[in-house]
Amino acid sequence: METTAAGSRALAPPGPISRAGMTPLTDFLNSPFPQATAAAEDADLTGPARFVNRELSWLAFNWRVLEEAENPRVPLLERLRFLSISATNLDEFYTVRVAGLRELAQAGKTTPAADGLTPAEQLRMINREARLLMDHQQSVYQALQTEMEAAGIAILDRHTIGTEDRAFLADYFLGQVFPILSPLAIDPAHPFPFIPNTGYSLALQLEGGEDRRKLRALLPIPAQIKRFVPLPAPEGQRRYVPLEDLLLMHISSLYPGYVERGSCAFRVLRDSDLEVEDEAEDLVREFEVALKRRRRGEVVRLKISAGAPASLRKIIMEQLPVREDEVIEVDGLIGIADLAELVLDERPDLLWPSFTPRVPERVQDHDGDMFAAIRQKDMLLHHPYETFDMVVRFLAQAANDPDVVAIKQTLYRTSRDSPIVDALCDAAEQGKSVTALVELKARFDEAANIRQSRRLERAGAHVVYGFLNLKTHAKISTVVRREGRELKTYTHYGTGNYHPITARFYTDLSLFTCDAALGRDATRVFNYLSGYAQPERLENLSISPLNLKTTLLERIAAEAENARQGRPAAIWAKMNALVESDVIDALYAASQAGVKISLVIRGICGLRPGLRGLSDNIRVKSIVGRFLEHSRIVCFANGQELPSRRARVYISSADWMGRNLNRRVETLVECTNPTVKAQIVSQIMAANMVDTAQSWLLGPDGRFERPEGPGFNCHRFFMENPSLSGRGSAGAGDVPELTHSEE
Repeated sequence: METTAAGSRALAPPGPISRAGMTPLTDFLNSPFPQATAAAEDADLTGPARFVNRELSWLAFNWRVLEEAENPRVPLLERLRFLSISATNLDEFYTVRVAGLRELAQAGKTTPAADGLTPAEQLRMINREARLLMDHQQSVYQALQTEMEAAGIAILDRHTIGTEDRAFLADYFLGQVFPILSPLAIDPAHPFPFIPNTGYSLALQLEGGEDRRKLRALLPIPAQIKRFVPLPAPEGQRRYVPLEDLLLMHISSLYPGYVERGSCAFRVLRDSDLEVEDEAEDLVREFEVALKRRRRGEVVRLKISAGAPASLRKIIMEQLPVREDEVIEVDGLIGIADLAELVLDERPDLLWPSFTPRVPERVQDHDGDMFAAIRQKDMLLHHPYETFDMVVRFLAQAANDPDVVAIKQTLYRTSRDSPIVDALCDAAEQGKSVTALVELKARFDEAANIRQSRRLERAGAHVVYGFLNLKTHAKISTVVRREGRELKTYTHYGTGNYHPITARFYTDLSLFTCDAALGRDATRVFNYLSGYAQPERLENLSISPLNLKTTLLERIAAEAENARQGRPAAIWAKMNALVESDVIDALYAASQAGVKISLVIRGICGLRPGLRGLSDNIRVKSIVGRFLEHSRIVCFANGQELPSRRARVYISSADWMGRNLNRRVETLVECTNPTVKAQIVSQIMAANMVDTAQSWLLGPDGRFERPEGPGFNCHRFFMENPSLSGRGSAGAGDVPELTHSEE
């Protein structure tokens, strides 16, 4: 670990990219704090009015995602991807958050959230806002469809299909679709079938025979078939027809002798929360049972074609069953999430310019030897700008190193064919001691994690599952290596998951260190997870639910005391969500003491910035752009101006939410290496602070506004400038200027 003494001299803020006119308010590095706004006369800022509702704040975030689908500076197919993501996000929101509120409301629970709204009140507000969002998704889709057609990508329907296309589709239907379908009648002898979560189906009114007999039928659309069927097209063009149109064109093949007299499409979302018995003796088996229960969860939302035949609509609602306020009529495309299929790799002209993550210079200087690079000094990699392959290499190298005796690893989410799991299995099969903490409660990845845990056990690894009542969300990996007569521990702390796929577009941090104290801390955490042995002391680490929240509150209070004593006092923090009421109140108190607080919060924010007498000295922005901001960082000025060498700098796996601080195992790691600190404060955080191209400013009323103009783009800056500590000879004084090429 680098031991250069940290002086009190402030680091000079790197010069921002030059711009004409007044500095935008979203440039937190150079603009003053905006003038605080007076609260409404009837607002009690000591009560619930000091908080923004969590669910409405999440919906506001998804509006920001959707608005990227309308951003003309974003390539066309990337805009289509943003539209798809907004739909996928909303689906998950309904299956988890809305499902939970619905259950509380049905049970008659009236306990309000921090902002004072009861579950029933929140559901009504969510319903209004979500319907507006879904309507706007359809408008955005129509606009994108027009632009796509102009760019040579056409989405046709059954009414605009020509004769040649019909012949092609007839062959395609018989060869690629017909064998998979299961057409069903709906009558007393054929009960209404089970439709799984996100299941998409056609409901049909048919008439056939000389007696013109009536038949109601259901045609579930298998998820195994692509939603958009490709049609023959001229060179350089693409043409598609939605699968449901193909099916409606071939009803006579599915129901010989019948003709369609009416139809509609519908899609269901079900409650996807898991319930697990606290005393489950076999946790893996219990989770397998719970996953089957999830599949059959109650329907929380039904989307159905606008103008559906009344009798079909009625029977669908009765059989699912759903209430009227849980039905969304769609005049357009049902299942907008499926548009992700049309983000075509073969049209690079309509995608972001290609970007290849860097291999750190320091690793190259040591001929790819991760352990040698880490021994030189601590190394912080910024993904996806520095390749996540270095994390995989760290474990793969450990698996094949005869001097490595033990590996310990947490796994919260990882890919299906995980190279991380491959390396752990290789190590176990070579006789190394391998311990893997697999978190079975990682929502929507439970089944994948069960498969990985069984694979690890077959290879000879020790697999543990942590706590029944706590999720293990910490991201830690340790490698114990015999060097001479000593054992040295190499440790990786991350802010994101060990997932090579999401690491391509999630921004996260990886700290590699062989600092003995951090290694001992990691070992104590693993002992806590595997044997419930609560650590008596941690040297450089705080963990939830034991002392992470306490550490945050103490550091916030110390900044407030500095302000009261007339010393410089500031907090810079970056995270995905801020809703924990004790932390918010601590930030309010620090603001009132004079601490200057600048927050970059991608998603949910329950804090109201810029309110006179409450949060005068707090400002909040959200960055939404090419990459998904995911890293969690907090910097405390510690009596100096930020950026400063004396700042207390932390990276974390935890957002500032009740679940993360109170009901999960999370890490908060203090970074003490001068180069790593300079990289975090004066490169990563400074670039986030100065970003204006992708930043939205949060107002006191909980609404986000986006200023005009491109300005400085932190993602572009990171793509063009290597991370400080990954450079071979770089030191704390080599921070690059905050500038980038023009778009």
